[in-house]
Amino acid sequence: MNKIQILIVIGLIFLFQQSLMSQTNNDNQFLQKVGTIDSIYSKTLKEYRKFYVQLPGDYNSKKKYPVAYILDGEVFLPTVNDVQRYYSGGFTPEMILIGISNASNRTRDLTTSKIDKKYGMPYTEENGKAHNFNKFIGSELIPFIESKYPVTQFRTLIGHSYGGLFVMYTLINTPDLFTNYLAIDPSLDWDNQKLLSDAQQAFSKSSYKGKSLFMSLNGQLHPQNPDINIDNVMQDTSESTSFPRANIAFSNVIKHHSKNGLAFKWNFYPNDIHGTIPFPSIMDGLIFNFKWYQMENTDKFNSPDTTKEELFKFINYRAKKLETHFGYVVPPYPEDLFDALGHMSMDMGDLNKAQMFFEFAIKFYPNNANPYNSMVDFYEASNDYTNALKFATKAFEINPDDYYKQRISNIKEKIKG
Repeated sequence: MNKIQILIVIGLIFLFQQSLMSQTNNDNQFLQKVGTIDSIYSKTLKEYRKFYVQLPGDYNSKKKYPVAYILDGEVFLPTVNDVQRYYSGGFTPEMILIGISNASNRTRDLTTSKIDKKYGMPYTEENGKAHNFNKFIGSELIPFIESKYPVTQFRTLIGHSYGGLFVMYTLINTPDLFTNYLAIDPSLDWDNQKLLSDAQQAFSKSSYKGKSLFMSLNGQLHPQNPDINIDNVMQDTSESTSFPRANIAFSNVIKHHSKNGLAFKWNFYPNDIHGTIPFPSIMDGLIFNFKWYQMENTDKFNSPDTTKEELFKFINYRAKKLETHFGYVVPPYPEDLFDALGHMSMDMGDLNKAQMFFEFAIKFYPNNANPYNSMVDFYEASNDYTNALKFATKAFEINPDDYYKQRISNIKEKIKG
């Protein structure tokens, strides 16, 4: 085993994710189907509401996953899923995605106060019922999802335009409903920026510790005047710039009250318009909201000179960090990575490191047969057939496969000598 080979180890986690992406039905080898349709009857809305469920690539019904709720799900679920297919595992956790349909009654449900005029003209479309839609999500949809799908209470809310307005409304009025908020080009100019006054009070008085918000603004600041830019738009007083000015004003309020604990990032996309900004915002927003999830000390894992004691500390640090953020125990690394690190350590003759990696795999994946089988490899390499038999028996108890049965037989033959 040379040093070049050990450098492959950390890359295995990303290769594992890529392999999940490539697992497609033979009949649909080049097609991607996103989202299974489900629905719920809402007593609050007095109607059925459709939603789409996308399970993660590593889906296991015995495992629980964080969950992301995506407004305008029929439009944006595929985009969120595409980002997850490339970034989950190393940058974001595997999640169950819930795309909420807003094809009907969108303005009614996502706008935050009632208006009867817009741009000086009568406005007759039903609107201003965000409080009802918020109640539906909190008291009906989330409990339904949690009863039917293996999700945790670590939730992310994603919305664009009016959906972004609703994201901000939820953060201000029911902040504990979600942990992460992603407001894409939110229509914060609604009703003469009425939500801004609510925001000033909420962000000045409430604690947002443990909450995260990513907010974005598109580059088309004025529909007719190209001389309006990010440096002078706040000096313009025309109705044409009310959208970006409201967005910037909100971001300034949030920044002014930074001591409330909210993790916040605001991104301006000068080369995007309202219709194109969702894709980069979803990518950047998920990466920001899960910045703490990204792996650290990869260079140390890549180096064969890193001591067992250092690696032990790194693994425990990451496990504790993830538990702190998620609120429950989360394996710090995939079982496949522990396994690869252990076997590469064995190939390099470092049995102490190998044993440590295999023991961590058993600790965090106690119901998987493979970590116990890897311990069999370790004990056989150490000529300790008694312990090898013990772990082979445990692997067989978990998975009564002929492979493990044969392995037990082989070990017994070695013990007989």
